[in-house]
Amino acid sequence: MIDCLSSQAIATAAQMQAIEQLIFQAGMPVAALMEKVALRITQRLTELYPAEVYGHVGILVGPGHNGGDALVVARELHHQGREVRIYTPFTKSKPLTRVHSCYAKRLGIPFVSLESLQKCDLIVDGIFGFGLERDIVGDVAIAINTINNWQVPIVSIDLPSGIHTDHGKVMGIAIRATHTFCLGLWKRGLLTELATPYVGELERIDFNIPEQFIRQVLGNAHPLWRIDPQQILSDRLPIKRHPTTHKYEIGHLLLVVGSQKYGGAALLAAMGAKATGIGMLSIAVPHSLKSLILAQIPDALVIGCPETESGAIAELPDLDLQKYQTIACGCGISLEARQIVQRLLDSDRPLVLDADGLNTVAALEQDQRISQLQNRKNTTILTPHWGEFCRLFPELREVERIEALQTVVNLTQSTILLKGARTAIAFPHATDSQVWINPESTPALARGGSGDVLAGMIGGLLAQGMTASDVAIAATVWHSKTAIWTSHQLTVMGVDPVTLAQNLLPFLQYFGKYSFSTNN
Repeated sequence: MIDCLSSQAIATAAQMQAIEQLIFQAGMPVAALMEKVALRITQRLTELYPAEVYGHVGILVGPGHNGGDALVVARELHHQGREVRIYTPFTKSKPLTRVHSCYAKRLGIPFVSLESLQKCDLIVDGIFGFGLERDIVGDVAIAINTINNWQVPIVSIDLPSGIHTDHGKVMGIAIRATHTFCLGLWKRGLLTELATPYVGELERIDFNIPEQFIRQVLGNAHPLWRIDPQQILSDRLPIKRHPTTHKYEIGHLLLVVGSQKYGGAALLAAMGAKATGIGMLSIAVPHSLKSLILAQIPDALVIGCPETESGAIAELPDLDLQKYQTIACGCGISLEARQIVQRLLDSDRPLVLDADGLNTVAALEQDQRISQLQNRKNTTILTPHWGEFCRLFPELREVERIEALQTVVNLTQSTILLKGARTAIAFPHATDSQVWINPESTPALARGGSGDVLAGMIGGLLAQGMTASDVAIAATVWHSKTAIWTSHQLTVMGVDPVTLAQNLLPFLQYFGKYSFSTNN
């Protein structure tokens, strides 16, 4: 999955600073690196915001090298013939930034009051880069608040000013960027849920950091990575098949899903599983749902189970669990089905637990929760959102999401897919755990039932022989990219779970054609 260190590794401020020091110690002058980076920023900015449309540009300049980058961008945009204005709320700056400031003045670029930027077509934010540790207060905070209220596109250099590099928290106040150009390596804070509302469209500006410097600082067991959605879709999906294969070689998935109250969850999980091309699909549901499920999923083997008075599965019939390559359990089953979940936990089958499957485990005593997961004899994939995660591990409720995930993944010996706007996926490792962040999602997925579709997809892919780590990452990317693609056609309001499931395969077909046309 790691194609290129610089394009996928996620770094902290300290790590990025150490890498920059290695670059400078190797002989790269600070001024030369600033020039190189700023020219690449200018090139990308020009592609996204052409001079014909964005002729008036305001530049926000801070006291450090982020401000120096902004001043070089200001110079280059001035040479393009744009009307550039510079605003800085600081009287002191680093020597190199001061040199670029003096040169900008000699070129005749005006340094103006904040109010003079209000009529600009575009703002470039170079106030603070990585490493900010203090809350923003005073005139700078007032300026940021004013700018945020202008409704003018903002491009932030490296991070939106005010976002903490490592944990993504807002340090008092922060720029709400339209675009963020992350420099060098991905910064940890930019890929957190806390920072997401401030980052806008996020992309990386590469400036050719030597791979040996990255490896020297990050080591060989670096724990945090950014998923490359294009690479995952190209490499993993659709699953390739041998010309003479038959249905029994493409996996048999058992879904244990549904109750009278949540019958739709069973259908949605089945639709997600079907989209993966699973060879055989069995669905265990309360007996009262059997005819409904069979009418909607006629190619499935539907198993009607005895049910409780309220319509939950009371027990599984005398099933031979060994014939299933994977079992996915939890979607809509209700907490009354706890004995069913326990039986599946005790089995030696690969298991996907979602929704009330997770809540059933959460109801156990803490030691029992951990031991149940830790002692399983086969793959376990857990798919909680943050609320379910906190019910499973209440002692980590106040811990930052990624840290919390890293804490429990080896403890449980389970692959954990922590759902959210920046879904984080961790899988156990012999020495240390790895966490992969999905950088792309959409609020269109914030609807009941979207997770049921995902659970079915994960079960279907796992049953076909993919590794747990590949399954979790591939299903997450496919799910989110389909939602994004569908929302572009129907708006975020139009991506209900049924529509999402129905568009999983059309999206793959679209992506395949697009990928082929752009690569040939």
